[in-house]
Amino acid sequence: MKQRSRVVSTYWKLAAATLLSVALAAPLSASTAAAETPATQTQATKLQDQGPAAAGPVVDRGLEYLVSDYRTRTPTKYTTGSWKPFAKALTAAAEVAGDTSATTSDVADAKTALMSAAAGLKAADEGTFQTITNNTFWNDTSGNPIYSQGGGVFRFGDTYYWYGVHYTGAELYRANPTRKYDGNVSFVSIPVYSSKDLVNWKFENRVATRSTKINNGATLGQAGWVGRLGVSYNENTGKYVLATQAYVGGGHGVLFLQGDSPTDTFDYGYFQTQITNSPTTGTGDQTVFTDDNGKDYLIFSNREGRSRAFVSKLRESDSLRAEPGVQIGQNSSGREGNAMFKLDGKYYHAASDLHGWNSSVAHVLESTSGNIQGSYTGEYTLAGTEMDYSHVTQTGFFVTVKGTKQNTVIFAGDRWADFAWNGLGYNQWMPVTKTGARPRFHSVSQWQFNATTGEWRVGPANNYILNPDIQADRVIVSSVRGWRNLGGSVTNVNGGVNGSRFALQVSNSGGVEQRVETVPAGTYTLSLHARGSAGQVVITGANGSQRTLGIPSSSGWTKRELTGIELPGGAATVTVRASGSGGVTVDQLSLVKTSADTPAPPGRYEAETAPAQCRGTIDSNQAGYSGTGFCNGDSAVGAFAEFTVNSATARTATLGIRFANGATTGARPANLVVNGATAGALSFESTGAWTAWTTKTVTVSLNAGSNTIRLDPTTATGLPNVDYLDVGAAAG
Repeated sequence: MKQRSRVVSTYWKLAAATLLSVALAAPLSASTAAAETPATQTQATKLQDQGPAAAGPVVDRGLEYLVSDYRTRTPTKYTTGSWKPFAKALTAAAEVAGDTSATTSDVADAKTALMSAAAGLKAADEGTFQTITNNTFWNDTSGNPIYSQGGGVFRFGDTYYWYGVHYTGAELYRANPTRKYDGNVSFVSIPVYSSKDLVNWKFENRVATRSTKINNGATLGQAGWVGRLGVSYNENTGKYVLATQAYVGGGHGVLFLQGDSPTDTFDYGYFQTQITNSPTTGTGDQTVFTDDNGKDYLIFSNREGRSRAFVSKLRESDSLRAEPGVQIGQNSSGREGNAMFKLDGKYYHAASDLHGWNSSVAHVLESTSGNIQGSYTGEYTLAGTEMDYSHVTQTGFFVTVKGTKQNTVIFAGDRWADFAWNGLGYNQWMPVTKTGARPRFHSVSQWQFNATTGEWRVGPANNYILNPDIQADRVIVSSVRGWRNLGGSVTNVNGGVNGSRFALQVSNSGGVEQRVETVPAGTYTLSLHARGSAGQVVITGANGSQRTLGIPSSSGWTKRELTGIELPGGAATVTVRASGSGGVTVDQLSLVKTSADTPAPPGRYEAETAPAQCRGTIDSNQAGYSGTGFCNGDSAVGAFAEFTVNSATARTATLGIRFANGATTGARPANLVVNGATAGALSFESTGAWTAWTTKTVTVSLNAGSNTIRLDPTTATGLPNVDYLDVGAAAG
């Protein structure tokens, strides 16, 4: 929920008349009324604790549904080893579903066993890449609009389920995205969609609607606010529990709903107004995070001021209470969009600036141990979110995919800003990977993802220019986000092309430039829309080559395009200049690769591509490398580069390590560590320049399956720049 800390939000005012009738009604429960103060919350929670599910015959809507769903799985699509336990669990669950004397515990145990076995199903093939296109409105598999905001994606069994809120403003903005829709956050429903690949989403049900009863005769339609939600599965009750912010009966709190299956129609569970240790009732923004061990947590900030970040465990007996919160961070400026992900054993709490649903960089707190409620570092900015404010979004939620080849986190950014004219599409999803010590956000307008292997790649229609529509700042500024001023007059102006809100204007012989960190070698097309006085756009490749697109003066918006631009792999710079004192205005800039990629040779592992790790930075400032960058390790002992190599059989292989060493201090020594054991010592001699690349070969023994190949420097000078590792058969 996006409520400013110092003013009453517009939507509270709009809902006042409705809330009055609810506020005059009886409290949701005696314990809810008592929970208005932190001092009485613990006592009230104890009094209301329902404990484990009661024994006895039970009617459960969900188990039969799950059995019916999982019977559609085909054995040939999965490995034999993963299918056998699944088939056994499915048979057992079917027996319980048909047993009229089954108890609540029997049903819960059968559900848990079935979902655990389904989650363990392993595909017999390596899956396929599916395309995710941002900056557009998404549809479900039936071609209908996806309305899902402020929610989350959760994996139950072998299926991903996406829950979010459908607001009236979403419909209005999609129909006409050329104006503001302040205050249109009236609740419509909570839809749920399902997917196996995280790209193609099937509409399943509305788990809650305006008529959903919440207690004492009240309904969700009477709530002043519903949003920022997540869903967990409780192993003790067999219930799927939805936790959402709500403003009901004059009180702020966390509303718990529950259902018998992921797509069930959910019923009222509990309304908790106070979480112990939080200084305010309710929550600021919140999401639900499920750890690897199945334990569920509410990630939130305090409601007023939102300066404190908390992690609260959901009660294990039924998930209908948030236990005392543990504060993991604090920022006096406040944060919103609180969410969490886990990668390589560490927890990362991410949030955005507190300024009314606007986009910003992502601020990260990183755990210093394996305890989610333990200590965290101070805040740092998630790398890659700076140039365009997280692809013109704020943090919504994260999805961690543990693939057969690599782990990838999906940053699911919310782009709504009170439905206030900030670019197309509500949902913008981008990959987050970790190749160095910290995770990195990749701002891509199009990318392709393989949910089986966890691999991702840049899409063929990706726009390499960041903040191309000048939407990131959202207010008039003299230095536009992502663009460096080169003199003259620079600003964003109201009135972009095709009804967009802003455009970029340079005048008085001024200009701006953007350095695109990495583009793959190939042929590109540069395009934009322009109006006003004359100007030009220059594209400069990593090798210094330049192409210029002239912009004639024009009274109205005109599309300009430059094709056949040959760029080498590496950084590229886009420069926009005014030709004189008059102002040239541009919008919707685009740099798209038009030539097909050359496939990487078999057995090549790029240093910049996960699951490779680089204890340093992935750079692209030295020409001649392969792929999209290289590993520039820190100048320190142990600042390694590591590759994960898959081998079908145990064998002897020849490694080719491509590197450049332009240092004048001579060779850089390192240990070659294979599967944790030192296999030999290497010396990376000087190549004369950082742009002079060469390959060093060495023979090693590989195990069948996954192998780690680490280059571990033994002096404080660190490694040379490492481009890639080639793995081939040993000679003769």
